Amino acid sequence: MKVKAAVLHDVKSPFEITELDLDGPGAGEVLIRYVAAGLCHSDLHLTEGDLTPRFPIVGGHEGAGVIEEVGPGVTKVKVGDHVVCSFIPSCGVCRYCSTGHQSLCDMGATILAGSFPDGSFRFHSGGTDYGQMCMVGTFAEYATVSQHSVVKVDESLPLESAVLVGCGVPTGWGTAVYAGNVRSGDTVVIYGIGGIGINAVQGARHAGAKNVVVVDPLPFKRDTALSLGATHAFADAASAQAAVIEMTRGQLADEALVTVGVVDEEVVSAAFDVVGKGGVVVVTGLANPAKLTVHVSGGVLTLFEKTIKGSLFGSGNPQYDILKMLDLYQAGELKLDELVTSRYSLEQVNQGYDDLVAGKNIRGVIVHG
Repeated sequence: MKVKAAVLHDVKSPFEITELDLDGPGAGEVLIRYVAAGLCHSDLHLTEGDLTPRFPIVGGHEGAGVIEEVGPGVTKVKVGDHVVCSFIPSCGVCRYCSTGHQSLCDMGATILAGSFPDGSFRFHSGGTDYGQMCMVGTFAEYATVSQHSVVKVDESLPLESAVLVGCGVPTGWGTAVYAGNVRSGDTVVIYGIGGIGINAVQGARHAGAKNVVVVDPLPFKRDTALSLGATHAFADAASAQAAVIEMTRGQLADEALVTVGVVDEEVVSAAFDVVGKGGVVVVTGLANPAKLTVHVSGGVLTLFEKTIKGSLFGSGNPQYDILKMLDLYQAGELKLDELVTSRYSLEQVNQGYDDLVAGKNIRGVIVHG
């Protein structure tokens, strides 16, 4: 079938709306009609060159839609099911899935190449194969994806809001609750209030943190964080550091969560300095893998027993946590509707990312017409 999609052809280039040929589902695959796609900062890492995919590639890794067709051997979903995509597939049988670490599933090895695990592609044009960001390519009207990349959800849920639990919400929430292990009474500092950081705020609040301190230069984002559970908000790390010293009587924070769009040495060092003895720093934001962005005192690391760790998908399990986030949403314990700042058509994808860079959005969402 012919499909309209937003495609990246190279770094430093905008998305181009392109008509592509889409293969139908093979064994273990499904055809999904996308209803909504989230505009996540991770796609900008491709355009900026922080991450190097195989070009050309259909963008988008946060998506929700309806199953239109299933291939042979599909058992997880049926035609007509409403689903949310997981940007990390989970096969259920590899070493990592089978030990409760679905965010590290071996099927994720090809998400930057945009191919299926066997190296094949489902989008084509003029003899050229087009990849799919994270094997899903949600900036398209339709896509063929693995059944391991979708999670069936309740049909009563609005997909324009539910789409956020495919990436930003569980990644941020899990950064606080799973990777950070935030506990009741803790003091937490969160650097960067975008689509991930705002959900780290929600996770920390849900876990019972006493002080949820956010650091972001933009007043709009600080105000949004305060409305969703943050207790203190500062424009810079130095101000947050001084406040944390005072509010903890010198004990410093228990956890520092780095959820900025692009991680650098400065923010990691600030996070390391703001936690006290036994403190944990979780780095969830991305940076160019070739750049060294963690430079701290080994002596302090040892003497104060601090921990620095990375987290992917909030160190959660997509097949469980996507549904858990939606249960919390339905119970009124997790805000989703309030996170959607602006809606766009597929043709407005570049405007959506311009707004993200300008700090106008917590989360922009493409609504497929």
